[in-house]
Amino acid sequence: TDEHLDLDDGRWEDIHVVTGALKLFFRELLEPLVPFSHFDKFIAAIKMQDPSRRGRCVRDLVFSLPPAHHDTMKVLFRHLCRVIEYKEENRMSVQSVAIVFGPTLLRPASEEGNMAMHMVFQNQVVEHILNQYSYIFPD
Repeated sequence: TDEHLDLDDGRWEDIHVVTGALKLFFRELLEPLVPFSHFDKFIAAIKMQDPSRRGRCVRDLVFSLPPAHHDTMKVLFRHLCRVIEYKEENRMSVQSVAIVFGPTLLRPASEEGNMAMHMVFQNQVVEHILNQYSYIFPD
């Protein structure tokens, strides 16, 4: 919206408010960061048994995203990798971040089917991208 936010306002000092706002932003997008058209492809890729094949496939899928999605993903995941660097202080490991952001960034067009199984794979995709960030987004 056109609402002006004063980030110096004291309510933004609580990291949970900021994180909640970030998650809410991504959750309320009409189409998730990983477009609906790519959901099944990412799930199929993460299920691959061969790690090198899985890695190449996920990297290629990320590269195939529309530019706005790809570029936003790169910036967001770079930030999340920095959050993970401080896991001893903030208790946000790769797995924790994947659990928090998996269903928000990657979801099916309809909620039909096994949501519990989807969630496992959604988290695995986010975890994989975090663990392979420098391979997926070489600078």
